[in-house]
Amino acid sequence: MTTPIPGPLAQPMRFGVYTGLELELQSPDAVPTAARMGLEPPRFCGQCGRRMVVQVRPDGWDARCSRHGTVDSAELGQR
Repeated sequence: MTTPIPGPLAQPMRFGVYTGLELELQSPDAVPTAARMGLEPPRFCGQCGRRMVVQVRPDGWDARCSRHGTVDSAELGQR
């Protein structure tokens, strides 16, 4: 039986989605202000820390990790 691969933003995350650093090593002020305000899409995969390919659209964004798949802001309810 195979276990499903978690998505880039699935919980629990091991890496910061705005810094790419391990969450244990990331300081609270490492997250940019625009990201804390919800104005910036995630740039790094929360599972592996790899840089994601991000496409910003007028109605949201989508991000793709080469290992963990794609996530869309519409799926998360974020705009």
